[in-house]
Amino acid sequence: MNYFIQFLTYFRILIAPIIFILITLYDSYSWALVLFFLASISDYWDGFLARKYNLESVMGAVLDPIADKILIVFLILALSLELSSTFIGIVGGIILAREFWVIALRDFNARQGNSGATQVTFLAKIKTFIQFIVFSLYLVGLILNNALIIFISNFLLFLALIITLQTGLSYTMSTFKK
Repeated sequence: MNYFIQFLTYFRILIAPIIFILITLYDSYSWALVLFFLASISDYWDGFLARKYNLESVMGAVLDPIADKILIVFLILALSLELSSTFIGIVGGIILAREFWVIALRDFNARQGNSGATQVTFLAKIKTFIQFIVFSLYLVGLILNNALIIFISNFLLFLALIITLQTGLSYTMSTFKK
């Protein structure tokens, strides 16, 4: 079971560039959506199974959020390019900057023996879920060639940005609270 749980995490890492290629080179949005859906549910299942079978590990705790970030990086890049969207590029860049900042905070806290300050919160899980919904909607909008769905996706991406910034601020405050 441990190998399967690890596979689910590695799957997200390996599938991200494939999704990027499907979107940008082949305009194969349906396949990209299917693979993205599988990658998204693998995020839930690897954590659920690790907790259920008491197979949580330090490596899993480190790799799981990084796998999510790798997946998000490739999707932001692919969608920015495919839709020629400065909006997705800027908002995505801010989201990614926050992600790198949180990685730095986690590393800092681990070295300081304060890992609890940056443990994944419920709001951070909601943030990841909303990001997955947003990117799925973008892909649906591309599949259907529907500007309204793309517009709604832009609105939800902005909502995801607000939650992303809030969780980043929360982690920052927890880290530097005396």
